[in-house]
Amino acid sequence: MTPSSTNQSRIEKAKEIANNPGNYKVCEGCDSIVGSATVICPNCHGYRFDDGASRVVDQAVWLGCREQTSVTAEDLS
Repeated sequence: MTPSSTNQSRIEKAKEIANNPGNYKVCEGCDSIVGSATVICPNCHGYRFDDGASRVVDQAVWLGCREQTSVTAEDLS
């Protein structure tokens, strides 16, 4: 993916999350957005989450407006 298409996909994902905050929650350990059924964060293995709609929307907007800085499983393969 080119940097511009990567940024566009982050913005699109952020819009999806912001429009459906009840389907997501924010990990209090690493600030990742995960699905609402998640019990343990796949990134930091934390187990405390904030499922407040305003927190999810704020985090989605913040993450969608910046470049990715975290390492993902795809980066390691």
